Amino acid sequence: MATHLITGAGSGIGAAVTRHLLDRGDELWLLARNAGRAKELADRFPGAKTLVGDLGEPERLSWAFGHQELPQQLDSLLQVAGVVELGPVGDLTPKVWAETLAANLSGPAELTRLLLPQLRQARGTVIFVNSGAGLAAHAQWSAYAASKHGLKALADSLRAEEKPNGVRVTTVYPGRTATPMQEKVHRQEGKDYDAEKWIDPESVAKTMLLALDLPRDAEVTDLSVRPGG
Repeated sequence: MATHLITGAGSGIGAAVTRHLLDRGDELWLLARNAGRAKELADRFPGAKTLVGDLGEPERLSWAFGHQELPQQLDSLLQVAGVVELGPVGDLTPKVWAETLAANLSGPAELTRLLLPQLRQARGTVIFVNSGAGLAAHAQWSAYAASKHGLKALADSLRAEEKPNGVRVTTVYPGRTATPMQEKVHRQEGKDYDAEKWIDPESVAKTMLLALDLPRDAEVTDLSVRPGG
């Protein structure tokens, strides 16, 4: 039985991959930003354990984890959580930049740092769910795209550093996916939202499992997933 820690398990891609891993009997630890959210996740995914820590406050993660039980080893760290706030560079405030970079980049970096011993112990896999915005930035997307470009750099550096320890690192770049975040994006863009036009979160989850279950003689480094049709 493998052990996984998942961020963003409450909805969309994170919820989909959580269900798949629970169905096959793996041990799951779900990161929640507060105790109330942890209870919601525990009720929704019976059998999964929860860990409380806010990615939006990376400087507090070490303190938070010091007061909780942690897994002894991790076969995977699946980093799915993220936030988005669109707007032109001329309008985005330092607060928006700080919150976006914390949740999408500094938080995942600190979470990885804190859990590297457990990942090394299991020769585990880190999967970062990035975005098409992590490969190309467009108007209105500067803060989000900057955070995701940074997440790619984090993954690439981590891969090179941890290869001698047997830790594999994969970045998945989904295109627009039918998630609550995508609904928010459409509202910010002033567009009607039709989930049928976009990738099903299940499809991205299955892509993650493909990378996760790959035999040890190979490593998926980067995977782009785009809407079909």
